[in-house]
Amino acid sequence: MAPQNTPNDARFAGKCAIVTGAGAGIGRATALRLAREGARVIATDLQPDRLDELAAAADGQITTVAGDITDPTLPDALLRAADGPVDIVINNAGIMDKFLPAAEIDDATWNKVMDVNVSATMRLNRAALPAMIDAGRGVIIYTSSMAGQHGATAGLAYTASKHAVNGMVKNMAFIYGPAGIRTNAVAPGAVATSIEAPFASQSAAARIGPVMQATITATAQPEQIAAAICWLASDEARHINGAILPVDAGWSVV
Repeated sequence: MAPQNTPNDARFAGKCAIVTGAGAGIGRATALRLAREGARVIATDLQPDRLDELAAAADGQITTVAGDITDPTLPDALLRAADGPVDIVINNAGIMDKFLPAAEIDDATWNKVMDVNVSATMRLNRAALPAMIDAGRGVIIYTSSMAGQHGATAGLAYTASKHAVNGMVKNMAFIYGPAGIRTNAVAPGAVATSIEAPFASQSAAARIGPVMQATITATAQPEQIAAAICWLASDEARHINGAILPVDAGWSVV
């Protein structure tokens, strides 16, 4: 049996995939793995320098489009860069909320988190779905979170946004499954990424901090989450639709 994270060189041959938040962490690891396994990848991120480094590491398999995921024009720009059918959409871009609870959350933080984590992904999926429907196939995957299933791992905005993500996954899986389109999510626990997650609330730190310290079972590397994403995107998972797959070293069962 092959090692757990060994790429399958031809698994995505002839496929085109869009990956958001591809400049670092889970998005970068996913884009590189898809490219190594034969996909043509359209990668987007807010930071052009990160995308340049990503493209240089991918031997021509990755096309980059720098932009803000909340820009309503970005989905069309990504589809133009694909210049043909898009088989896979990886909705990975996301931001945290500094663990701000309901009594302390400000409008700017709430609106930004919901726009990045929820509304922007809706717009990208809305743009990609018509061609997938016409083709009778497609895969849409979200990077969700433990916060999408629990209330003790983030602030109000992030928790609400990931619950919304899980709802979108289930709705799209139901609506578009008969059209040959699968929609799933991975729900990581702790991951070693560049996303900043400071406690800006003393009350949240006092309440949530001890719980997280006591229950986190292990910290994953981005490549471990990317392995799960790529499996869900592959034909090996063709019978899986509407799933929220925990990739958390058992944190969710503690």
